[in-house]
Amino acid sequence: MPISVNEPLLDGNERKYLIECIETGWISSEGPFIKQFEQKFAAKMGRKHGIAVSNGSAALDAAVIALGIGEGDEVIMPTFTIISCAAAVARAGAMPVLVDCDATWNMDVRQIEAKITPRTKAIMLVHIYGLPTDMNPVLALADKYKLKIIEDAAEMHGQTYFGKPCGSFGDLSTFSFYPNKHVTTGEGGMILTDDDALAERCRGARNLFFGKRRYIHEELGYNLRMTNMQAALGLAQLERLDTFVERKRHIGAFYTELLTHNPHIELPIEHTAYADNIYWVYGIVLKESVPFDNDEACRRLGERGIGTRQFFWNMHEQPVFKKKGWFAGEHYPNAERIARRGFYLPSGLALTDAQMREVAQAVNLMVNG
Repeated sequence: MPISVNEPLLDGNERKYLIECIETGWISSEGPFIKQFEQKFAAKMGRKHGIAVSNGSAALDAAVIALGIGEGDEVIMPTFTIISCAAAVARAGAMPVLVDCDATWNMDVRQIEAKITPRTKAIMLVHIYGLPTDMNPVLALADKYKLKIIEDAAEMHGQTYFGKPCGSFGDLSTFSFYPNKHVTTGEGGMILTDDDALAERCRGARNLFFGKRRYIHEELGYNLRMTNMQAALGLAQLERLDTFVERKRHIGAFYTELLTHNPHIELPIEHTAYADNIYWVYGIVLKESVPFDNDEACRRLGERGIGTRQFFWNMHEQPVFKKKGWFAGEHYPNAERIARRGFYLPSGLALTDAQMREVAQAVNLMVNG
């Protein structure tokens, strides 16, 4: 049986809550599970407001709209991230300004201040793969230069920074509930904030900016609504988040034990001063001693029935942005290296220890052969 890169684990109250949606007829975005999920997710992350949306990319779009980011503005972000981050800024008419990554695979916060200009309106923090960005230096810069923080915590369900939940630091913080996340609704997302006005703006952007009189609109929004059935699934998943994080840490520690003596691969950092890895995915990077890249590694493992996925491709190398003439001549060596040599192993919650041994054996044979 093939070993897939990530699978959700659904065996708690998911069935019970979904049946309740169907039996009561509340399946649309008007159902009661929406508010319950918003409130309980926000409380879990230590925030005042939760705004459920259709996916994590929609959460970023709504956050950019709510902050009034637009034509002529700049938003500093990592080049090594998913394209949703830059796309939300680009769709608003603003310009992403890029920063290289560090050894944690997150943005190198030491490079941010040099990128700040009079046009900078926000910094988008993106927590990558299992460890958070080192946020205190970034928060200090935001305060110094009066900038807004968008905290993309899409991959950080249950992670903390110096003991405080990820998702509790941004003016607006966003999450994804895609199937490979620690909490899934199939598709879905959430925006968190403590600011009443920003919360209201996000709700407006989510729901076409309906005014006090329905069908009269002062500005353009989107339909970014989450359904009651998605929220029901998310609520059941949220109830088991701590168990999911514990399981992910077991997977990470087990892989590390099996791979740590291999001199040809770079493993994810397990601990920093501010957080322990929660291994949203378990990523490895081929060292230069390996004569092939991540594309070839994924192909070879795929032939053995092992599903893998290459690391993110950098924003400054995206064809869609090159066509715009953006980022010409920009190079970010750390991000360029891991984008070509990094990939992640199967790490779904349903993965067994026997399957991990099979994966690790295949990796060791591949790079030592």
